[in-house]
Amino acid sequence: MVHVTHRSAFRGLSLALGAVLAVGAVAVGAPASAAGRPAPPAPSTSTGFGGAVSSVDAEASAIGLEVLRKGGNAADAAVATAAALGVTEPYSAGIGGGGYFVYFDAATGEVTTIDGRETAPAEMQSDAFIDPATGLPYPFAAAVSSGLSVGVPGTLATWEAALDEFGTESLKEMLKPSILLATRGFRVDETFAAQTAANQARFAAFPATAELFLPNGAPPEVGSTFTNPDLATTLREIAVHGTDRFYEGALADEIAAIVQDPETDPAATLPAFPGFMTPDDLADYEVLFQDPTRIEYRGLDVYGMAPSSSGGTTVGESLNILENYDLAAEEVPQALHLYLEATAHAFADRNAYVGDPAFVDVPTATLLSQDFADARACVIDPDAASVKPVAPAPLDAAGCVTAAAEVDVDTENISTTHLSVVDQWGNAVAYTLTIEQTGGSGMTVPGRGFLLNNELTDFNFVPNPADPNIVEPGKRPRSSMSPTIVLDGGDVRFVVGSPGGSTIITTVTQVLMNRIDLGMTLPEAVAAPRASQRNTANVSAEQAFLDAYASELTPYGHRFGNPAEIGAVAAIEVDADGLMTAAAEPVRRGGGTGLVVQPAP
Repeated sequence: MVHVTHRSAFRGLSLALGAVLAVGAVAVGAPASAAGRPAPPAPSTSTGFGGAVSSVDAEASAIGLEVLRKGGNAADAAVATAAALGVTEPYSAGIGGGGYFVYFDAATGEVTTIDGRETAPAEMQSDAFIDPATGLPYPFAAAVSSGLSVGVPGTLATWEAALDEFGTESLKEMLKPSILLATRGFRVDETFAAQTAANQARFAAFPATAELFLPNGAPPEVGSTFTNPDLATTLREIAVHGTDRFYEGALADEIAAIVQDPETDPAATLPAFPGFMTPDDLADYEVLFQDPTRIEYRGLDVYGMAPSSSGGTTVGESLNILENYDLAAEEVPQALHLYLEATAHAFADRNAYVGDPAFVDVPTATLLSQDFADARACVIDPDAASVKPVAPAPLDAAGCVTAAAEVDVDTENISTTHLSVVDQWGNAVAYTLTIEQTGGSGMTVPGRGFLLNNELTDFNFVPNPADPNIVEPGKRPRSSMSPTIVLDGGDVRFVVGSPGGSTIITTVTQVLMNRIDLGMTLPEAVAAPRASQRNTANVSAEQAFLDAYASELTPYGHRFGNPAEIGAVAAIEVDADGLMTAAAEPVRRGGGTGLVVQPAP
């Protein structure tokens, strides 16, 4: 089931959020307590009742929690949290991007999703990333920082649709905390400063971006206050006049103009290729309501995001493969070997078959079937790693498939963000949103305070008609975002998701395996060291994973690449007694914040 929603006038009850939102020991805004001393650090994990929010940012989680405390539901809180992340995490999220929203309605027992992925402009053709002078694809690094990379944003349309369909509050009210946050600013932490510094040369090439994010020509200092009055003004206009203020009129004209003719510093060396977006592309943007993916794993119902995301099908296939093994009875290295093999085979099928279903016949039912997964499991040697890359399975697979295949180049970037929410009634949201690269395209809409995405670089650049993920007009690029809700007997049990590009899929799979099969608590499952096998010769792994397991996994034949941080999970668990555990990262990406409405004693 898929239906399309056009943007409509917002509606809802008024929710008066205070000028400063205080949640227990976590104060939104000032880094000092009432007595003038530094406020206690926000907890990465909280347990209790009455509702929970988990995200990468303390201010955003506190804003979402205050919505829950004042009677809003999970959809309301998710939108308010996401809007705040667009302020404090502007290099990962914001109104210049898109994402996927998964909603569980406790009253009906139904899970529904909103595809708010960006789309290619109507005039963009399949050879758009081919340099006419050479006949070869543009270098990826050059294509990113250009109008060519910018897809039509879907984030605001997602927020409006989520509130119209599931919420109890208006978009106007849910934007108020973020308007305040952008106006008074937030404390620059080490992560924000480091991300700015890493993009300094790129940001300096675009005058509007340099003016906003490089005050006095340099990244903001740790501990300073970063304000964004232009974004506050933009959000205020949208709050008062509705999303038409973004998708039509002057702002739409400004977005299209900067995409078609990027404004660069004369001294910049970036090619900043022009893009194809027009005001009509923005006016015509639509989000899609569609059925989720669903599989059963160890008696639990796992729901995810269907294509255009590959998250639901690939997490689902990976878990279906692992269903063949009693991981709880295995030694941890053996379980990890099977996990790495399962995801490698699932990625082979993802790369071969998944794209935007409006343009590609995606075999979603087959990819999610247990029979198909069983055929994949039969080629996995419990004692040895397969030679990578493995081949995709034929869709009528009933036996073992052992041929080799060419590996698909992974260009999906790691800088995304995720939030999880459960309310007092048991409704739940898993929402992953992004502008793709850290800093997106690097282009700020002048005077508007937000960066534009570079999502179109998620398309494969070479226009091979057999490839499900080539550029086509109006098409959504394939994504790995994997917002996931797990039900137990019709009640929400887990809500989980992560940033991380294509490692999102393996991160969600590994966290669920850690919690369900390996006996870890949810905080332990989130904090545990990670590895990611995406059908490549080398396994990506964190240093802590290498320290703990490399010596035991190398004899299986697994090879490891350079260590790197993987993911930044935000998750919630609800036990049979209604106790909620909101768990975010304790360390990765500077640590996240999990909060509950009524903390347990």
